[in-house]
Amino acid sequence: MKEFLLISRLMTRPLILLSLLFIWVPIGVFSQTGNASASSNSSSSSSSSLRPKVINIGSLFTLNSVIGRAANPGIQAAIDDVNSDSSILNGVELKLIGHDTNCSGFVGTVEALQLMESDVVVAIGPQSSGIAHVISHVVNELHVPLLSFGATDPTLSSLQYPYFLRTTHSDYFQMYAIADIVDYFGWKEVIAIYVDDDYGRGGISALGDALAKKRGKISYKAAFSTGDPKNKINDLLVEVNLMESRVYVVHVNPDTGLNVFSVAKALNMMTAGYVWIATDWLTSYLDSMEAVDTDTMNLLQGVVALRHYTPDTKVKKSFISRWNNLKYKERAGPADFNAYALFAYDSVWLAAHALEVFLNEGGNVSFSNDPKLHDEKGSMLHLESLRVFNGGQQLLQTLLRMNFTGLSGQIQFTPDKDLVHPAFDVLNVGGTGTRRIGYWSNYSHLSIVTPESLYNKPANISTGSQHLYSVIWPGETTTTPRGWVFPNNGQPLRIAVPNRVGYKEFVSKDDSPQGVRGYCIDVFEAAINLLPYAVPHTYILFGDGLASQQCFSLTAFQRDSPLAVDLSTAILQLSENAGESLLNTADSARKKRKGILSRRWSLQGQLGALSAQRALST
Repeated sequence: MKEFLLISRLMTRPLILLSLLFIWVPIGVFSQTGNASASSNSSSSSSSSLRPKVINIGSLFTLNSVIGRAANPGIQAAIDDVNSDSSILNGVELKLIGHDTNCSGFVGTVEALQLMESDVVVAIGPQSSGIAHVISHVVNELHVPLLSFGATDPTLSSLQYPYFLRTTHSDYFQMYAIADIVDYFGWKEVIAIYVDDDYGRGGISALGDALAKKRGKISYKAAFSTGDPKNKINDLLVEVNLMESRVYVVHVNPDTGLNVFSVAKALNMMTAGYVWIATDWLTSYLDSMEAVDTDTMNLLQGVVALRHYTPDTKVKKSFISRWNNLKYKERAGPADFNAYALFAYDSVWLAAHALEVFLNEGGNVSFSNDPKLHDEKGSMLHLESLRVFNGGQQLLQTLLRMNFTGLSGQIQFTPDKDLVHPAFDVLNVGGTGTRRIGYWSNYSHLSIVTPESLYNKPANISTGSQHLYSVIWPGETTTTPRGWVFPNNGQPLRIAVPNRVGYKEFVSKDDSPQGVRGYCIDVFEAAINLLPYAVPHTYILFGDGLASQQCFSLTAFQRDSPLAVDLSTAILQLSENAGESLLNTADSARKKRKGILSRRWSLQGQLGALSAQRALST
């Protein structure tokens, strides 16, 4: 068994206390793992022209988490597979030095500094985007590439983090997949429910950009903290339930995300008319469970969710068959497996392939002191124990050139340092499990065939080429929800009616309860009655009825109001299909009123003529 250094929770607490006291204890005090054989602790610079016998690589993530419980066995299995494969690294042993970040940015920073004391040439992790932001500054300074299998915040791809490489797919692509789903079903507005950290904010920002390109938008952003109790989530959902949109995008952490659906179920928000779209956190949770209990599945009926797509290759199937018997697992059997196990496994092999090329091209595993890292007089931080990897830039460029097929698919980077061919399964939760209703890829967008089967065909992302199988929505209905309702706390729709001298057959003041009448009013009421939902409304007269008023500055709807679209559609339906009879009725009523007016005018004319004749006769 290869040596694996793990700073346990019991040891983490005193480390934090020591750090707070500005006492920096070198890692060698806690472990006898040593450094890579090519390095030297006594000189400011060390190198070797020979291949080292051992190369240290580090791992840094939260072990006790949905993603961590999948990643840890995957990383360990990859280390064993690399070291037992004589065709790679030519006898050089990879030694894994692992640290647990315990879901804490502060602990993650402490553990990262401890890890860097071990002269690692590559660090694998973390899964947390927030911790990745902090650690990226450390690896930038020490020139150690950071291969993250789980940090999906799109902003980590910026030039600010040159040593950060993502071995999974950015949430940038996942949010564009959601925007395509929203557009496919004809919705224009969504409410984003997300965790208020780097991961949540970065993903939702990308969603807003993606929706804007589809002429959609996020109508409201509902954020909460990771540690918020259910009563705070309850208050948040009560607030969003009063709003117009009924399309909710949930972008939270897999370890606590089910609280959102538990509260939504209690508030009757998992019924017909609601739309719930979850990012891959939900499928990661469900996939990692050996058997999901009935109560949990009842919370999720009708939810649409995304999952990282990985091709069904022989090597992937072989690894999954090995999973039940892998060492280093907390639980026996198929539990804890999800796509992040594959990404973590591939991260180790990416490092191994790159190190093979790096060594073959004359790269040396050597470290030197950083002149910017020195202790002030009287300080006990021991910053001199943190050394720069001299070959870091060369190894980084080698990593970016890699191209091989891993368990998760093709491992190759674009110029933006993203993995090629990002793709997702589109799933629908129903019954006791999930059902695939299609795929999304950045090449073909929504389709019902596997993404790789389309890569050799011309790209086609036209509206007519987008397809998904039918969805069973909340409330066990296959009818696509409208996506919005009149807000429960909303004011009645106010309709401005010009009160003019002329054209009273179209609109005019009336003594009826609604206060107005006319041809336009009849058509509007007929259209309102065609809508499948109630629209409270009232008419507001504009003008005194003595002069023609200019109403050009009035508007009844906001620019992108879905009600305006629905009413326009209803009016077209009135004129073209079943509503023609209603229009005829309205027209007949108008003609009848016009006939009465004509007879009245005729009578008035006759009386006027008679009066004139009498005047002449006298």
